[in-house]
Order: sequence, then C-alpha cells, then structure tokens
Amino acid sequence: MPDESEMNERHILSSFDNALDRLRQNLFHMASLTTQSLNDAVRGLLERDVMLCNQVIAEDESVDQFEKQIDAQGVAILTRFTPLAHDLRRVVSTMKASSNLERISDQAVNIARRAKRILQSVEIPETRMVEPIHAQAMSLLGDAIEAFRDENVELATGLKARDKELNRIQNEFIARMTSRMEEDTSRIKDYIDLVFVARFLERAGDHAVNIGEDAVYAGAARDIRHVK
Repeated sequence: MPDESEMNERHILSSFDNALDRLRQNLFHMASLTTQSLNDAVRGLLERDVMLCNQVIAEDESVDQFEKQIDAQGVAILTRFTPLAHDLRRVVSTMKASSNLERISDQAVNIARRAKRILQSVEIPETRMVEPIHAQAMSLLGDAIEAFRDENVELATGLKARDKELNRIQNEFIARMTSRMEEDTSRIKDYIDLVFVARFLERAGDHAVNIGEDAVYAGAARDIRHVK
C-alpha cells in the first residue's frame, strides 16, 4: 500500500496532467477558430461575401479571449506545479503557440477588411490569383497545428522550406500586380489591396512556421528559430 507521500505525489501528477490537458484543449479550440477565420476571410473575398468578412472581424474577439485564458492557465500551472524538462517545455510552447495563433487571427481580420474594400468595386479577374497563396498558407497552418498536437518534429522542421515556397508565390503575385497597376491605372487601389492580402497570408505562414518551431522545442528540446 502506498504511503502518504506517494499518494500526494500521484495526486499532484494527476492534477498537473489534468491542468495541462485543459490548457492544450483550449489551444486546439483556439486553433480551430483561427483556421476557420483565415479561411473565411479569403472566402469572403473570393465569394464576394461581405457578411462573411464581417463575421471574421467579429470573431477575432473570441480568439483574443482564448489567448488571455491560455496565458492565465499557463502562468497558474507554472506557479502551482513548477514543472521541469518536457513538462515545462510543453506549457511554455503552448503559451507561445497561442500568441502566434492570435497573430494569425489578426492577419485574417486584416484580409477581411481589405476584402470589404475590394468588394465595393466590380470584380477583377486578378482576385483569383490569390488562391494559390491562400492554399499554401492554409496547408502550412494545418500541418503546424498537427505537428504541435503530435509533437511531430519531422513535420514541423519541414515547414520552413514550404514557407519559402509561399514567399516565392507571393513575390510572383506582387510582381504581377505591379504590372497591372501600370497597365490599368483605374484599379490601382484594388491591386494594392490585393497585394496587402497576399502579404497578410504570407505573414500568417510565418506564424505557422513559428508554431512548428514551438512543436520542435516541446518535443525535442531544440531551438530551431533563426536556423536557415
């Protein structure tokens, strides 16, 4: 029969595991909402749906509240349990991933606002050229969240190379929009707004890579930030 100290230790471990589970559950709820917002922001643009754009803007508050809740939970866990090694890394990386998700949500709001401006004018064909950038950014985000959930180091470390492809697609798009500004001066504002949409998607991809870096830190105790 375990003595009192062993029972206390088991209770503490069980309490920590439960607290960490709740923390991570909130993160993945936040991730689901953020992913939906980023997708809906571009859908609002492509489908010319102002209501969808407004919904993205309104739901940013929910993402902000998740970030605050996760920060508070994380600090409480660190204070109460003073975790070490892998447990400590999991708590810290979850808080950092939350911050990156909040910033992705901000990019979704930026896209939605630019989309609303674009939708005030007659549609231009170049709007569809955003689709490959959108697809690459969504793929990066989805795999970053999966890598974080599973602590899949291999999947996480592969995100940087894919982010370079996103940068390449974005740069090609910007070059095309620059040419269109010279060819069709009547729609310069729309072309500029589309350039901003592309840049916001690229920034979302950067934050997805950061989440992958958090996954590597949690799972393998390696800091791959700034590693080319």
